[in-house]
Amino acid sequence: MAFGKYYLLGLIARGGMAEVYRARLQNGDKRLYAVKVMRPQLAREARFIDMFHREGKLALVLKNRCIVETMEIGQHDGRHYIAMEYIGGRDLTQVLRRCQETQQRIPVPHAVYIAARIAEGLHFAHTLQGPDGRPLNIVNRDVSPSNVRMSYDGDVKLLDFGIAQALMKFTSEIGILKGKFSYMSPEQIRGMPLDARTDVFSAGIILHEMLTTEKLFRGDTEFALMEKVRKAEVPPPSNFNRRVTPELDAISLKALARDVADRYQSAAQLAQDLDALIAGYRFDPKELRQFIRQLFRKEYAKELEETEMALAAEPGLSFAMPFAGRTPTGQITETPTDTMPSVKIEVPPDEPPPVDESGNNGGKPRGFWGSLFKRKK
Repeated sequence: MAFGKYYLLGLIARGGMAEVYRARLQNGDKRLYAVKVMRPQLAREARFIDMFHREGKLALVLKNRCIVETMEIGQHDGRHYIAMEYIGGRDLTQVLRRCQETQQRIPVPHAVYIAARIAEGLHFAHTLQGPDGRPLNIVNRDVSPSNVRMSYDGDVKLLDFGIAQALMKFTSEIGILKGKFSYMSPEQIRGMPLDARTDVFSAGIILHEMLTTEKLFRGDTEFALMEKVRKAEVPPPSNFNRRVTPELDAISLKALARDVADRYQSAAQLAQDLDALIAGYRFDPKELRQFIRQLFRKEYAKELEETEMALAAEPGLSFAMPFAGRTPTGQITETPTDTMPSVKIEVPPDEPPPVDESGNNGGKPRGFWGSLFKRKK
């Protein structure tokens, strides 16, 4: 289906703010793109249009190997969109869930490498300067496993700086909580002014959860969850995983210090300490590529097939692709049917499905955050 300069080849994800399509340029360029199209209901709201384009303009300057590259922002036929590089792979939430389903862990060297690349991407954003040489003071505020893309080639990339923003006068919204409670820092829960160290804390949560395969902060209610984050009482990862060394325990706990003064003062410091450990592991990034491909063997084969179809598609024609949407818990899922719907831009319901931020999941089993791996006595 034609959409401005792009052909939309398949709906791959839907969130509360936008739908994401696999796409190609109409000019014959074979490169694949992910085109994020704003939901039509939100386009009626000036504040959402401003948020959407602010996200896109910010993303345009975030050129780093650890951040998904944004190509352009635009508008076609009243629909606002952002075009990004297409990354075949899975997000870290899906990786963790698959590990639980197959009763395995992310190997410690892999987890350390992933966390180091997250920190590297964050540091690039944190220290970015504007044309006038002044720091943009970018803070992501929404660092979580679902926003970490793991490619089948072994790349680790931050995606969707959806609520990241330069903390300029007109965008500062101190006191408004955004993002996912279980990945917030104590100061973010309190509604205090934020700097790069809040993202360091969130990266520390991800590292801890990769090492333990346990949700670090959970509560039966939203308030209880927020209290857990505010207190930030963190057990050493080695309590859950004997392969975690004292050095890695120390790095994890420093990233997760409740007091920002006791925490890593920059994401670069965190990345440096993690990379020093990686050197001792003699880790080869190719090992991560092999791990992801084996973990998602069937999905990887399907990805290769669909990519080949996308590259071979005739201009002006779309082909059937699996629908991917978000469940009420916000996770990506694919429709397991043999007959896939053809691509079209649909008008979804006015309100996105509710997301349970408490970690309680409505009393249902906790999934991959369950106690698969028993705590060390």
